[in-house]
Amino acid sequence: MNSTPKANRKHIVFYGKRNAGKSSIMNKIIGQDISLVSDIKGTTTDPVSKAMELIPFGPVVFTDTGGLDDQGQLGKMRVSKTLNTLEEADCAIYVMDVEDIDERVYLEFTKEFEKRNIPYITVINKIDLFSKGELERLKKSISRKGWRNLVFMSTKGEDGILFLKDKLIKILDIDDEESTLIGDIIPYGGKVIMVIPIDSDAPKGRLILPQVQLLRDCLDHGIKSYVVRDTELESALKDITDVDLVVTDSQIFKEVDKLVPKNIKLTSFSIIMARQKGDLGVFLEGVNSIKDLEFIDNPKVLIMESCTHNTSHEDIGTVKIPSLLKRHLNKEVDFQFSMGQNIPKDLDIFDLIVHCGSCMLNKKTMINRIRVCKEKKVPITNYGILIAYITGILDRSVEIFI
Repeated sequence: MNSTPKANRKHIVFYGKRNAGKSSIMNKIIGQDISLVSDIKGTTTDPVSKAMELIPFGPVVFTDTGGLDDQGQLGKMRVSKTLNTLEEADCAIYVMDVEDIDERVYLEFTKEFEKRNIPYITVINKIDLFSKGELERLKKSISRKGWRNLVFMSTKGEDGILFLKDKLIKILDIDDEESTLIGDIIPYGGKVIMVIPIDSDAPKGRLILPQVQLLRDCLDHGIKSYVVRDTELESALKDITDVDLVVTDSQIFKEVDKLVPKNIKLTSFSIIMARQKGDLGVFLEGVNSIKDLEFIDNPKVLIMESCTHNTSHEDIGTVKIPSLLKRHLNKEVDFQFSMGQNIPKDLDIFDLIVHCGSCMLNKKTMINRIRVCKEKKVPITNYGILIAYITGILDRSVEIFI
């Protein structure tokens, strides 16, 4: 479980004002002192994450954040980092001190959860500070407000933590609908050939994450998988009969398309990831906007990578896609690049966004990126879809999913 990538874990994030007890609750759930705890407001500054197995649910990531009421110039920067975590949260836990029930801040922030379809739990913490009578009156008062998924607890006892865990697991079980990669379209016992080129960008001695994940998905669904280099593909197709699907690295789409008979379905790792993590329909609509770029002087295109890595002369995001697009449009294009977890604020200045396969992002993050693009009316597509479009094989590359 410890080797499960963060992108494949459910992300649970704690929110609330300073000194509400977010760090103490997270430490209790995890069973380790991950977040620093003190009575001083603002002890937690930057988000602090810990990957673990939440039994019996499975692999998750817990993230503690700074207080929403942090002050000063530095405090605003901390709050901004807290807000960034909303884009990846699969479930939120909003914590309030029983002696500081700030309804205004709470209702304003839960709107952010609802905007992003993030299920959340509301925790009223430190109930040991109230008498039994005071607590009953508070419960009656709050119940009339209709706040959802309420938990009254104290970290000084175990009952509240156990109740919170149970409620969290129930929410995660309901929300755990991240689809298979190809298990829903290839039958049990089906055959898939994976074409993996070994070039200067290929990591020495290992496969990249989308390749590993597809192999595992095939194993999970009883699909027979065959892994070959592009140089051995032609002979592999002669050796293996009744192939259901060939999956290739997007960079060699055109060459593989020529080798694979038309009666065999063909797609790419990037398109498979885009379907699972994002919205294939939105990406297909976005790639059609390339036609509009022909009528724009010096169009602005943003290339987005979800991870940071050293680039080379063969890098798909910074070299190959820009070259393909400029050659296709036969004009200069203003390319800008974004790498890492945070989405740029000024997306509306771009005429097109081209996103990687998002193997390093959880589904919630990618869906939120698509939502922001829709709000700003900026078309977004995916590496593999763009390459298939430019090489004239888009229809074939998505036929298996239609």
